[in-house]
Amino acid sequence: MRYSYLGLAIALFFTPLINACNSVTVNRGPGLLNSRYNDHDPVLSGDGKLVAFVSNRDGKSRIYIYSLEQKTLINLPGLDSASAIAQNPSLSYTGRYIAYISSLSGRPDLILYDRATGRSEFLTRGYRSWLRNPHISPDGRYIVFETSRRGQWDLEVLDRGPFVELDFPDGVPIANP
Repeated sequence: MRYSYLGLAIALFFTPLINACNSVTVNRGPGLLNSRYNDHDPVLSGDGKLVAFVSNRDGKSRIYIYSLEQKTLINLPGLDSASAIAQNPSLSYTGRYIAYISSLSGRPDLILYDRATGRSEFLTRGYRSWLRNPHISPDGRYIVFETSRRGQWDLEVLDRGPFVELDFPDGVPIANP
């Protein structure tokens, strides 16, 4: 008898928790989230309007951007090389800048993609170390990443300089230095 009360108590305790975690049905078309492909490494833009993630939808590890408002994938011309493996995307505030790791010849490089210009810039070309997990600042000026340059995983901060075009939403006042 004591065990049946224990079971009832457990059931009554966990039932609301289980019901509170209902999943949301998501359409699984090729241009949407949660496709039949392997989607991973999700990140949100600072304004919460875009999701960047890595997927093998075309047979290669590539970065995709999904608009939560339009509920569709955004075209990213010139983002990555067809033969490169892309991973670890990071978005600036509005998603203008995407920092990510790309491995073309087995050695990772830190890449910065500008959605406004459609151009990619290698930030660590010739770098003689492994690197991973880049994170770009909301304004797009700084990128922090992990590096094994000293034989252990350490952090490095890359300052793109005071003259880069910062990623601010329209209408935000910019303070003078």
